[in-house]
Amino acid sequence: MSLFAPEEEKTLSFDEYMASFDADRVAKVQQFVDWLGQYRGELVHNPWGEVNSDLEIVRSDFDAAQVRRNNLTAYLLPRLGRSKIFVVAEAVGYQGGRFSGIAITCERMLLDKHKTIRAHQITPVTLQRTSSPVSPMLKRTQQEQGFNEPTDTVVWSAIIEQGIDPYDALLWNIFPFHPHKADEPLTNRTPTESEQQLGWEYTKRLLALHTELGGPKSLVLAVGQKSADTMGRFGLSAIGLRHPANGGVNLYREGFAKAIGQFIP
Repeated sequence: MSLFAPEEEKTLSFDEYMASFDADRVAKVQQFVDWLGQYRGELVHNPWGEVNSDLEIVRSDFDAAQVRRNNLTAYLLPRLGRSKIFVVAEAVGYQGGRFSGIAITCERMLLDKHKTIRAHQITPVTLQRTSSPVSPMLKRTQQEQGFNEPTDTVVWSAIIEQGIDPYDALLWNIFPFHPHKADEPLTNRTPTESEQQLGWEYTKRLLALHTELGGPKSLVLAVGQKSADTMGRFGLSAIGLRHPANGGVNLYREGFAKAIGQFIP
């Protein structure tokens, strides 16, 4: 279910969308997103604070990091203080949040070019891609349609299949940045222990902001048992689901459905 009527989905501008929320709420969410943008780390790309000109759109009137901050702000505004379900993965991936600016969400979803997930299920306003349509480092389909991430597809599809309003579910990563291998920006690597510890500070603040904005106690689901174990070390209880990778798609969906069935009879 969308927050706005179909007609509004087609005509609402980003500024009008922002103005539809309480100014204090907007300021708090933007402050959180701006804080995210300040982080810098070795072998880590910060989608909300850094731009790689070899991979991203570069124009005088286009700031890719700012676009991603806008994307994330637009995504968080209707969910913080509302979401009943938090789905948390390990770290931002290069095919997903690295270019979309939204956890476990790929560009094709934003552009309404995804096979199953519609753009209005993410936000009622049109969001922008940031990957370059002419970069030689991208495959042809990535140039033409933006990035697609299989795990993102499974996570979003499980939410829709269970009849959950997508605005009642919030997606996040324990380490909310993109860790990559040396000299290989289009790769993923496992975040280190220190990165996980640092990431927890952002996750903790996100959960506190959710509560501060009047949010209910939420069901926390982890994409992979490793993510659940990591959160457990920091004192956050989460149900670990089978990671969709390496043949785990059906097991993830089954685990998600079971957890939702117990939480929402």
